[in-house]
Amino acid sequence: MSAAGDGYPSDLTDEQWALIEPLLPAPRTGRKGGRREKHPRRRIVDAILYLARTGCQWRYLPKDFPPFQTVYWYFTWWHDDGTVERVHDALRVKVREADGRSAEPSAGLVDSQSVRAADTVPKSTSGFDAGKKTKGRKRFIVTDTLGLLLAVHVLAASVQDRDGAKRSLLWTRLDHPTIEKIWADQGFAGRLVEWSSAVLHRTLEIVRKDPGQRGFKVQPKRWAVERTFAWITTRRRLACDYERNPAHSETMIRWAMTDLILRRLTRGRPATRQGPRPLRKITP
Repeated sequence: MSAAGDGYPSDLTDEQWALIEPLLPAPRTGRKGGRREKHPRRRIVDAILYLARTGCQWRYLPKDFPPFQTVYWYFTWWHDDGTVERVHDALRVKVREADGRSAEPSAGLVDSQSVRAADTVPKSTSGFDAGKKTKGRKRFIVTDTLGLLLAVHVLAASVQDRDGAKRSLLWTRLDHPTIEKIWADQGFAGRLVEWSSAVLHRTLEIVRKDPGQRGFKVQPKRWAVERTFAWITTRRRLACDYERNPAHSETMIRWAMTDLILRRLTRGRPATRQGPRPLRKITP
C-alpha cells in the first residue's frame, strides 16, 4: 500500500482509494461534453480527510492540495447530492459483513454529545446546555452495537435529549427498518419512550445506573456509542463545532466515520495504541 501526494498520515492508501472510488458520482460535464476535471478526485478526498484530522481552516489547506475553494465546492456538492451518506453507508455494510454480521442491524444505541461552538457558528443554531455547562451545539447519533454510525442530527445545545433525539430515531426507523430495539441513557427517559412506542412502533430501553453507583462505570450495551463519540473527536475538526450550517457538521461526522471505517477495512489486524514510553536519562 502506498499513499498519494506528499504522504500526509491522513492520505488514502491505494487499497482504501480502491474501496471509495467506485462509490463516488461520475464527473460532471458541460452541455458539449465538457473537459476532464482539473484535480484528481483522490486529492480532493485526501484534502477533506486532512482538514477533518488536523482541524485547520479551509483556506489553510496546504498548497500541495487542490485550491481550498475547489475542495470546499466538492465537499458541498457531495453533501447536497447525498454522496457522503451513500459512501459511508456502503462501507459500513462491508465492515458488518467482515465482522460476520448481517448487512442491516437489529438493535441500536442512541446518545448525545454537547460541544463548544466556534465564533463562526450563528447564534440561531447554537445554545447553552445547562447540564453540561457547554455553549454550542449538541450531536445526536444512533449507532449499531458495533458503534458504527446509523444516523446523526446536530442541533443547538439547549435542546433537551428527549426532544432532540426524535429526528435521528425517525431516520433510523425509515432507513433501517430491521432495528427493533434501541438502548439509551436516563436523559432520554420519559415521553420519548412513549413516543417511540406509539409513533415508531419500536422499543426504546433505558439503561439506568446502579442505585449505589459512585463515580464512572461502564454501562452495559451503551458503552459502544460512547466509544463512537471518542472515535469522532480524535478528528480535531470535530473537537469543536466550526460549521456555519449544522447539516455540514453532520457531513463532517460522516467523513470522520468513513475515514475510520476505511482504516478498519484495510488494517488487516486489530488496532493498537502506542503504550507509555519510559523517560531515558540523557547524559552529557
